[in-house]
Amino acid sequence: MAIAGAIVLLVTLVVLGGYFFYRSLPGNSDVLVPSESGALSAPSEPDASAEDTEVLRIQVVGESSDVLVRIPGGEVLIDTTMTQGEYVSYDKPRMDVTLGTPSAVEVRVNGDPRDVSEEDPDYTFTAVAE
Repeated sequence: MAIAGAIVLLVTLVVLGGYFFYRSLPGNSDVLVPSESGALSAPSEPDASAEDTEVLRIQVVGESSDVLVRIPGGEVLIDTTMTQGEYVSYDKPRMDVTLGTPSAVEVRVNGDPRDVSEEDPDYTFTAVAE
């Protein structure tokens, strides 16, 4: 009987561990937390002073898009699926950006709009601070 109890306890712990691990993965929860200086938020109007310091701003205007932003040769800043109304902004000096569905996003680099609406899926470019 003790062995059966130990097996049930082990299975329960494995299932709970798997569940909480799955919930901690990006894109599987309602809260998205970017690292360091990035900001990810639900729909709202951006602060004008914040736009002056943003090197990169990506806002989803379509249904959704996969977004990957990373520092070349280093840290991944965000790698998730963003939905309509969400945006992310960073002020790093140089970033590699990959957009899963470019037609679903609006991009600004150093405050200037960058038209990516006609690009192919998984479009990649580099954003460099001026």
